[in-house]
Parts: sequence; structure tokens; C-alpha cells
Amino acid sequence: MEEVRYVQIPGDATVELPPLLVRGVPDDTQPREDLVSAAAEIVESEDLLPIEFDQPERRLDMALQLTDQYFGLLHLWQWGDSVLEWIRQCEITFDASDALRPLLHAQVWPHAGRSSFVNLLLHKQVPTRGIGLEKAVGTRLTFRQPPPISCCSNQFLFYLKSSVADSAYHAWACLNLDAVGHFPPDRFNFSVLEM
Repeated sequence: MEEVRYVQIPGDATVELPPLLVRGVPDDTQPREDLVSAAAEIVESEDLLPIEFDQPERRLDMALQLTDQYFGLLHLWQWGDSVLEWIRQCEITFDASDALRPLLHAQVWPHAGRSSFVNLLLHKQVPTRGIGLEKAVGTRLTFRQPPPISCCSNQFLFYLKSSVADSAYHAWACLNLDAVGHFPPDRFNFSVLEM
């Protein structure tokens, strides 16, 4: 097991961080029927079913599965976007405090990196309804905006989205691997609000 190094927080008071505002699926998402139609086009164009199993019911089932996978991608992206926005708000909070400002700079060792905020969420066991925070942040790092379903192949939706998200997150988190310290979870409070 890896030894966890905590950054030293001056004083003994608990620090109140901004709330984590978690947004749902974007409002401008196509209606589900349109997404199923787009997924059906993906099934059709990528020849996902062998000829002997190529039946309308099977195609519809595959299109529904792709649509569900796409909605999962949207939920991951929204969580990741919400976490990155929360990190920006936390950095503003740290920057406004003379005691906390040095914790985000490389001159203090171990210093906190942006992934330290994700680790804080994990240590605080924030309820995510089955969303993996690292995958969510990795998905947001991969896509600046939620991609339309037409940009996603069936292979991406079924197999690659997790590995791409994991790779993106770990590349981001390891930018300053040797110096990253964790925030002691008992020293921070914040609320999580689903919008």
C-alpha cells in the first residue's frame, strides 16, 4: 500500500469549501427517441450484427443499449465537469486565504495538486450514485463539451470510454506525481447539491 502524505493545514479550524454543484444531463441533449434513431444508424453503419442475427428486434435492442451507454457517458461528463468547476471554486477559496494559498504552490512540499481535490472527494466518500469520480473527471478531461452520439462509435461506447477516461485522469493526476499531497479529510467541510 502506498503511504498517503497529507499537506499541513495551518491551525486546527475546519475549512469550509464551496458546495459541489452536480448538474444532470445537459438540457440541450436530443430527445431519447432521436438518440435511439442515431444509435440505430450506428448499428446499421457498423454492421454490428452477423447476417444470421440481423433482425429488426435485435437492431432495436442494440440501439437501445448504445443509447443507454451514451446517457452513461453524459452522466460521467456532467459529474466530471461539476468536479472541475468545484476545483476551480476551491482554488479561488484557497487563493483568498493567506493560510491556504501556499498549499497549492510547488514551494511547499508536499503540495496539493488539482487531483488532491478529487482525492478529498474520495476520502470524504461523496455519494455519486455509482459514478466513478476518476472516470468522470477523465471523461471531462477527454471532451471539452459532451460529444454528440454521432461522434461515438459503438466500440467507444461499449469498450473504450472507461479506458480512455482512466488514461486521461491518471495522466492529469500524475503531472506532479512526486510532490502531490492529500488534503486531510477531517479538516474540510462542503456540501454536495444535485441540480
